[in-house]
Amino acid sequence: MTPAPFLIDTHAHIYGHEFIADFDAMLERATAAGVGHLVVIGADIESSLAACELANRHDAMSCAVGIHPHDAGRVTERCYDIIRSLAMENPKVRAIGEIGLDFYRDRSPREEQEQVFRRFISLARELSLPIVVHDRDAHERVMAILREERAAEVGGVLHCFSGDLAMARECVELGFLLSIPGTVTFPNNEALRDVVRGVKIEQLLLETDSPYLAPVPFRGKRNEPAHVRLTAEKVAELKGLSLEDVARITTLTARRLFRIGQPDQSAGIAYRIRDSLYLNITNRCSNRCSFCPKFDDFMVKGHLLRLEHEPDAAEVLAAVRDHSGYDEVVFCGYGEPLIRLDLVREVAAVLKGEGRRIRINTDGQANLVHDRNILPELAGLVDSISVSLNAADAVTYARLCNTPFGEAGFRGVCDFLMEAKQYIPSVTASAVTVPGLDVAAVRRLAESLGVAYREREYAEVG
Repeated sequence: MTPAPFLIDTHAHIYGHEFIADFDAMLERATAAGVGHLVVIGADIESSLAACELANRHDAMSCAVGIHPHDAGRVTERCYDIIRSLAMENPKVRAIGEIGLDFYRDRSPREEQEQVFRRFISLARELSLPIVVHDRDAHERVMAILREERAAEVGGVLHCFSGDLAMARECVELGFLLSIPGTVTFPNNEALRDVVRGVKIEQLLLETDSPYLAPVPFRGKRNEPAHVRLTAEKVAELKGLSLEDVARITTLTARRLFRIGQPDQSAGIAYRIRDSLYLNITNRCSNRCSFCPKFDDFMVKGHLLRLEHEPDAAEVLAAVRDHSGYDEVVFCGYGEPLIRLDLVREVAAVLKGEGRRIRINTDGQANLVHDRNILPELAGLVDSISVSLNAADAVTYARLCNTPFGEAGFRGVCDFLMEAKQYIPSVTASAVTVPGLDVAAVRRLAESLGVAYREREYAEVG
């Protein structure tokens, strides 16, 4: 069965007076909402000590220690020593923060804020810990200091991200994550929603910043970790994903950054994204596409797809039985499914007999691989097929897709698309929006072949 969402609130200040009266009840509400872990963030010496104490008392908490830019004017050498000691001696400390710049309230001189920010980045590099960055109305200086102090060596997160999409992409290129707070639900915050839409979900974290910045419908009231679910739901809506997708992906990202527990490293045969159940039956491909992300990472939307062995039909069907409530079954893992044509036919026949809708995502070279027209063998078993066209001419196709079939590769894909219409009700040609690709020309080619057309965002998998 599909597991319940497991969310991580990656930024919470829950040690203050705001939570004294109902601390235990607050944690119970968080658990009921699916929040499985909290990262408690220090903002000065006192709260850093409190964050450590809370994390030590609760298995489902980690912490970060640091000094907020508001207090930069009061930082002494003794302060650095205390933060260093906490980070070195307490295994629950997973980051240095909250640190950074605040040019909105200017409660400390800007020059001193920058000096303290640099010192803490240096400390993080010394201790090999990521940083949690506060940035308010100081975007240019924050980015400049991150570069100058080589903060990318340890990475981290810009918490409560408030920049625009251009800055978001700059942060990602530098190796930093962006944390999305409840303000993404505010009606007038279209800029943050643009960031969520424009950045890969794998680069995002979720946070409450409790007790601050409660999401709609609790805006103006005390925030608490349970409300991170509302933020996750809004992110899911903006990304066209399910809540379970967002929870799985952001939790994996948070685990990696803050070294929280051990992520599940078992390879998936059947894995769910949105309302579709995908089947990962091989990691072999007939092409070696230059834009394929599996050469860097076998994770897709939080699922590990590096197979230890190619499953047989019984294993695939058993994996399918572990899931329910999906709309379609899709043969599409990190490999070309039609390389295993016999298994596709066997599994599809069983599932089609149970009334399931079947889709295949393919590179369209199965006829070349098997040296025959295999499409009649899919008739009646497959409802739709999506074929990676990816180019409008043979030269571009060969360059992008590294086909082993030479000039015949591109022609084979076009022929496959035209032939597929005779046997499969819905046929779509797709193209990845690789920089420099003439996608309009690919669209025109697809239309001339008489099939539907869909673009897939470059570097966005799943």
